[in-house]
Amino acid sequence: MSDWKPTACILCECNCGVEVQLGGDDGRVLERIRGDRAHPSSRGYLCQKAGTLDHYQNNRDRLLSPMRRRADGDFEPVGWETAIREVADRLQAVRDTHSGTSILYYGGGGQGNHFPGGYATTTRGALGVRYRSNALAQEKTGEFWVSHEMFGAHARGDFERCDVAVFLGKNPWQSHSIARARAVLKEIARDPERQMIVIDPVRTETAELADIHLAVRPGTDAWLLQALLGVILDERLVDEHWLTEHTIGFDAVRPALERVSIADACQRCGLDKALVRRAARVMAGADRLALFEDLGVQMNRHSTLVSYLHRLLWIVTGSFGKQGSQVVPSHIRALAGGRSARTTPVAGAPIISGLVPCNVIPEEILTDHPDRYRAMIVESANPAHSLADSQKMREALRALEFTVVIDVAMTETAREAEYVLPTATQYEKAEATFFTSELPDNSFHLRHPLFPAPESVLPEAEIHARLAEAMNAIPTELVAGLRDALQAGGRPAFAELFQSAAAERPDMRWLAPALLYRTLGETLPEGLDSAALLWPLAHECARKYPDSIRRAGIKGKDAFALGEALFEAILTSPSGFVFTRDDHAVSWERLGTPDGKIQAVIPELLVELNRLHSEAPPSRDDGFPFVLAAGERRAFTANTINRNPAWRGRDAEGALRVHPDDLTRLGLDDGGVARLVTRRGTVEVRVESSDRMQVGQLALPNGLGVDYPQDDGTRQQAGAAPNELTAAEDRDPFVGTPWHKSVPARLEALK
Repeated sequence: MSDWKPTACILCECNCGVEVQLGGDDGRVLERIRGDRAHPSSRGYLCQKAGTLDHYQNNRDRLLSPMRRRADGDFEPVGWETAIREVADRLQAVRDTHSGTSILYYGGGGQGNHFPGGYATTTRGALGVRYRSNALAQEKTGEFWVSHEMFGAHARGDFERCDVAVFLGKNPWQSHSIARARAVLKEIARDPERQMIVIDPVRTETAELADIHLAVRPGTDAWLLQALLGVILDERLVDEHWLTEHTIGFDAVRPALERVSIADACQRCGLDKALVRRAARVMAGADRLALFEDLGVQMNRHSTLVSYLHRLLWIVTGSFGKQGSQVVPSHIRALAGGRSARTTPVAGAPIISGLVPCNVIPEEILTDHPDRYRAMIVESANPAHSLADSQKMREALRALEFTVVIDVAMTETAREAEYVLPTATQYEKAEATFFTSELPDNSFHLRHPLFPAPESVLPEAEIHARLAEAMNAIPTELVAGLRDALQAGGRPAFAELFQSAAAERPDMRWLAPALLYRTLGETLPEGLDSAALLWPLAHECARKYPDSIRRAGIKGKDAFALGEALFEAILTSPSGFVFTRDDHAVSWERLGTPDGKIQAVIPELLVELNRLHSEAPPSRDDGFPFVLAAGERRAFTANTINRNPAWRGRDAEGALRVHPDDLTRLGLDDGGVARLVTRRGTVEVRVESSDRMQVGQLALPNGLGVDYPQDDGTRQQAGAAPNELTAAEDRDPFVGTPWHKSVPARLEALK
């Protein structure tokens, strides 16, 4: 086996640093994996999932040639020159006939595979593509919009240093999302001076560590948050001086919170009011309160209102801009943004952080509207499996005039495409971790390739450069000039010409990625050519956070020198490095609001808050008496890039979890098979008795329901695909995020 080589896990957003020993006949097997102690964020921490990464790198669904659909519906391999030429021609034909606004780009990021989104900017620009989307639009856009309106920035909780940790619809024991999640949870649970509050219908592993578990009735989190805020105001636990100094508009919100009937709100969410009052007092009494909301509420009823109420809790407890509270970290590249003035062309849905809501994509296609989407570019994503209402998504994909998928494997979405372009895996190319959001020390990690990609596949940067060149979109004279500048005067001369071109050419906004790759990328260390995309980001970061970067030990006498030093640190730190060091109070400087104060009022959500007083909580009917959480995080679930079910150490079929009383009532056996029915679909599932669940609540894991070839070549599906059961129309009215955690369902015995 090889020496230990640093890289990162790619199975969740944390991208913990790992070290790998390579084995196998060709040296391409991830033989042994351990935590990388040199990684500045994870510091050697590793969960049980990372040891399975070879199932991603080496699997039978790997594509090793461009594939083209034949007239009979099957695929045939073609050469790269043919694939690039024909894909470029087909996309240009759609553009020339219907305009670039008729092409939707989906993907370009997620779980550490971020460079494709940057390089796709060139392809999108060459085609005039204006609309894009990805998985964030079915999870986080409500939170993004609320954060942007209230703070003008995206804040995160400082759980390593908090006195009280609150997890709202979040089970970090399984879903992580904070550095060293299980270690941090244990530290909080063991410390008698610290407390943990979990808001979740399920008695999760995190809830079992908590001092207070608010086992809210599924789908009623808004009433619980309303009650918590009502208690804090009712018992005069608000720091009024802090409110006056740091917020604008809270007096307009106060009446809606003061009129809350705490007893009624607690009754609606199924909780004892004494326990809710206790939780509110603990939150209000904390010197350092950190909170985290996640998919349990963000893919549930009232999700955007819940994000708003959650941040009002930050306000009334003064939990912002200090150690152990909510803080605004630095970033190499911002991933969250506000609401655009544009809407989608058919449904008129809001575009937040530049993203079309996932749930409206079929509506934007399955219509005779002249401005409908007519083609899709899908990259490093599998919307036919991962988005709500898979049946409708497949129908939409088949209705398009053209679809190309750029991915490692022949996914469910790829099977609906006209062309599939195979890419290098994340261990065969340079990639980077953009999700780090730590304070006081924030880190960045450029991952070096562990080995070269097979000759028959290409990294996404090369694919997009070739597509743009096939469309004659890349100015060859500018490429030549930039190469000459690099050779004659190094990066200072290159920067001068690059900036001059940017000032003169509006199209440099989308040309830049391909130009950087074709010029600067050729001068970077072997295997790191795709990292050219980070050069302008490093300089932008140096202009934005010069003092923070210098405190991290990176030196430069002026802005350009500092940006160059930061870029060199990125290239030469294979385990990652700390790129900014800050005091928590810097969060106040990073507020993006006009007056530097937190904006307490979001008019649309204030109306919704007032309406909540008279709204009835979700009810169950005889036809669908259960509430299904379609997509639960478990010990061996992740995204579907691990297609081989053998990676799961247990629960290989992804059993449906059911309260034992419900199993008894229905006459079902623990471990048996039953029929699960929703208004959208029916599947057969293995059931598992679990007293963690509430009576009347069901849970299916995320990431299952993909098929995989067996030894004899036949394909076998492992577990149920949750989105065969979800409906696209069940979504948040403000941002369109789906209600995956609140699906009406019934469970039947098989006859």
